[in-house]
Amino acid sequence: MAEWGDFEPERYELREPAPYRFEADRREFLALAGGGLLLFTTGASGQRPGGQGEADLSARLHMAADGTITVFTSKVEVGQGSRTQLTQAAAEELGISPEKIRLVMADTDLVPDDGGTAGSRTTPSTVPAVRRAAAAAKKILAATAANPKATMDQLRGAIPSDVVVKPAGDWQHLGKTLPKVDSRAIVTGAHKYPADITRPGMLYGKVLRAPVYNAKLEELDKAAASKLAGVVIVHDGEFAGCTAPTSWEAKKGIEALAAGAKYSRKPHVSSKKLFEHLKATARTGSAAGRGSGPERTKGDASAAMASAANTLKASFEVAYVQHAPMEPRAAVAEWEGDKLTVWTGTQMPHRVRQQLAEAFRVPQEKVRVMVPDTGGGFGGKHTGETAIEAARLAKAAGKPVSLRWTRAEEFAWAYFRPAGLFEIQAGFDGNGKLTAWDYTNYNAGGAGLDTPYAVANSRIRFLYTDSPLREGSYRGIAATANNFARELFMDELAEAAKMDPLRFRLLNLDNPRLRAVLESAAERFRFAERWKSRKAGTGVGIACGTEKGSYIACCAEVGIREGEIEVREVTQVFECGAIQNPRNLRAQVDGCLIQGLGAALWEEAIFEDGKLMNGRFASYRVPRMSDVPKLDTHLLDRRDLTSAGAGETPIIAIAPAVAAAVHHAGYARVRSMPVRLAGA
Repeated sequence: MAEWGDFEPERYELREPAPYRFEADRREFLALAGGGLLLFTTGASGQRPGGQGEADLSARLHMAADGTITVFTSKVEVGQGSRTQLTQAAAEELGISPEKIRLVMADTDLVPDDGGTAGSRTTPSTVPAVRRAAAAAKKILAATAANPKATMDQLRGAIPSDVVVKPAGDWQHLGKTLPKVDSRAIVTGAHKYPADITRPGMLYGKVLRAPVYNAKLEELDKAAASKLAGVVIVHDGEFAGCTAPTSWEAKKGIEALAAGAKYSRKPHVSSKKLFEHLKATARTGSAAGRGSGPERTKGDASAAMASAANTLKASFEVAYVQHAPMEPRAAVAEWEGDKLTVWTGTQMPHRVRQQLAEAFRVPQEKVRVMVPDTGGGFGGKHTGETAIEAARLAKAAGKPVSLRWTRAEEFAWAYFRPAGLFEIQAGFDGNGKLTAWDYTNYNAGGAGLDTPYAVANSRIRFLYTDSPLREGSYRGIAATANNFARELFMDELAEAAKMDPLRFRLLNLDNPRLRAVLESAAERFRFAERWKSRKAGTGVGIACGTEKGSYIACCAEVGIREGEIEVREVTQVFECGAIQNPRNLRAQVDGCLIQGLGAALWEEAIFEDGKLMNGRFASYRVPRMSDVPKLDTHLLDRRDLTSAGAGETPIIAIAPAVAAAVHHAGYARVRSMPVRLAGA
């Protein structure tokens, strides 16, 4: 299989897109039919009527006179490798070298709406769309070369639904490691992230933040701030901020505004009372506000529970965590008359364009959002609040404005992964087979809610609650929390059934793909042997799960030293169908595990009296290089299966595996994340 040395990284430098002029972008197709050269240009919207969906071929590809192919997509690059993967996909179907492909990504004036970069959808959704477009273009190019007078109507139409792409067995570029396309620009510092964007005459902005959660700005004395040279104050209702020629002057202006601000406030729940609050405010049916989430039933769980030979119940808790990306939110906004252009780091460029249009009551055609490759997202950059704030400041100042959130703002005011409370009860027969399953999730969300284990009678539900903190998407979203609670409960059931945790899972598992990764991980780790031969202060754990069409199993060894948990070794096996880029996939899987370690062992939002108490890296612990255990990552390449996304699923198994290992090391059962040691 191809490795790094098979490629020349310098040949894959990021080439900046040629300067596109809007009037040129919106022209119809250009054709030099006599020489067989076709130039595909994007349309004004790059999309068929009806919004998101299969783009016209003209919106997806452009072929230049030198043979370079430009591919257009609204997907963004936040370090996960989508630029490289999509480059491979286009090269594969066109039958050309990847160096002949470049991508224009996440520019709403130029690209079709492929949906946001979320939900592990690039691989199962956008990659196939790009491949179909490239395959269709290759077919048309061949036909036009044979008949230079071929009509351009083929190019104006949609990509044929019956276009055939190469099977995985015939791949030449996909299925191999291609070094990250823009790696040279990143390691040399040439790459510009959203926080690096500058514009002529640009000012710097700051926004006034409330001192606590649940506070409302009632009065603002602007006298002190108005005396500062170069500071422009913006005050509109509860929004207040300022601009200045430098970020330091803007900071001084906000400090002066803060000194003159008065707030009213409402009580705010402490993190110490969080789970009591979630339970007390749960809503079902047609209760006020958001009602109950999904509830699914199969068979008669109540009757099966009543007649079960054995039953067990337990509850679990999962804390709020922050995304903590390397680059906090940032945006540059510029108005030209009623035309607004924003450069920002978001995973949802078209959604942010819509939010900006709504906020300023302008048509979406008057708003352009461009997303430079961004310094991390993890599901945390779906919304456009920073873009809106920058645009408000720029509109008032009459100049472009750069707004960069501080790390403290990112911690306190960006949304969190939802906290959750889980109540589970199960029944099983004398042989250890599950007969009944009752599962309630308070607040955490519906992703990964269903159990992958075979049980004939079940009730599974998710209940909304009143969340004390702003919450939203996170890598794996609720699957991280659901899998944590469910897998730890499976361990408790195994103990009650007097079985080892691997045997109990296999007894109740009929999903062949999940079973395959579980058995492979257990064999590579020698789980059964190590589970039986426990050493004092050392434990092993196992967990598995599935989400978004891919499968993960994880075995972990931990050691306890001076009251601290040390994860010493991890074996993980992952399967997501046909692998498109082995090295990048391994990076995704390992990255998920390392991020998952943070939430498993340390990460937790602590708040008291309306204030976030640990909103900086000095007090909010994330994994460090020294925390990375010995890793054995194995990827199952299923060329017989369709490729699924891999950016989220691998995160869901590490926390329960570590928590199970802590119990195996001689400590009490773990029922909360992050893991806390309790007595034996």
